[in-house]
Amino acid sequence: MMAPAATALGFELRVLAEGDDVSAVSAVSTSPVGDYKDLQTLLDFSKGLDVMTFDHEHVPTTHLRALQDAGVNIQPGPDALVHAQDKLVMRAAIDRLELPNPAWASVDDVQALVRFGDETGWPVVLKTPRGGYDGKGVRIVASAEEAADTADWFASMSPLLAEAKVEFSRELSALVARTPDGEARAWPVVHTIQVDGVCDEVIAPAQDIPVEVAAAAEDAALRIAAELGVTGVLAVEMFETPGSGAGFLINELAMRPHNTGHWTQDGAVTSQFEQHLRAVLNLPLGATDALAPVTVMKNFLGGDNQDLYAAFPQALASEPAAKVHCYGKSVRPGRKIGHVNLVGSSAVDVDSVRRRAGIVAGIIRDGRAPAEEAPLTFEENA
Repeated sequence: MMAPAATALGFELRVLAEGDDVSAVSAVSTSPVGDYKDLQTLLDFSKGLDVMTFDHEHVPTTHLRALQDAGVNIQPGPDALVHAQDKLVMRAAIDRLELPNPAWASVDDVQALVRFGDETGWPVVLKTPRGGYDGKGVRIVASAEEAADTADWFASMSPLLAEAKVEFSRELSALVARTPDGEARAWPVVHTIQVDGVCDEVIAPAQDIPVEVAAAAEDAALRIAAELGVTGVLAVEMFETPGSGAGFLINELAMRPHNTGHWTQDGAVTSQFEQHLRAVLNLPLGATDALAPVTVMKNFLGGDNQDLYAAFPQALASEPAAKVHCYGKSVRPGRKIGHVNLVGSSAVDVDSVRRRAGIVAGIIRDGRAPAEEAPLTFEENA
């Protein structure tokens, strides 16, 4: 999805692809296949590049430092990116910046987990510090007795991150971008709806959010970007906690274009993909204003329909204003394979926009229109 922005700006984009079948290969003409965990592959790929950036956080930190030592312009650099790679490092940094954090601890074994749960109250959330995403590497531990069942996690990785389970009204995301020279811009704070740990829907901007909470969330994201030396796009995922402190707690960080920012493709002056390119190349950043009172982004995951294109006539006819973005991925149950963006002309129209975007996504996912329209609520998806 960064390719059209690069083409429009006249930049040559190259991608180190994990395999011949990944979606970037069809979008970018120069897409050699290689293993991002192999340092020599990364060194060979870096030759001739003005800047190297990332679409995930899993490149080994030691490799990034070796690339820097070899003179490669890495954006964001490893000192910043490690905060998105390692949740324990991230939690310590948020504490250091005195920003709102849930209670947390680094736990080395089951006994340490039990002590944490007894101190903060059960249930608690146990996370692997590295490698987890979309609900993977996360489990809810309801009691000290249930903590005994986590021994296999500690055997495979230690320490782990334990967090107090947060009571929240909804999830938010504050998306910002920053250049190496320190210019930074923020998009409006959005409401994100998760289903089974996977982002299902984004409502931009977040509706009925107190002005002071939105401002504080935006300021926190900008401060994190500045203090940690982040370059490119940064997504700060948050829990909204009305009536307590700043009104939110920080959940996770992502230093790349992010699912919660896909709405910007059709709902903001500058998309997150164009902005990321501008930022890592140290160019002036684009405006981040929303183009409409509400934009809804609805993901569609792999479902019954294997022939997505066959569903397009019905899907596109059902809502001519919808913008469909397919990722070119093979269809597997539960796999993110695309999203729908739909812009609304009025904030009071948000329920209608959500429903219409959901119908388009459902037709593509299932190959047919929904049998009936169930009422949409925030609570059922939260």
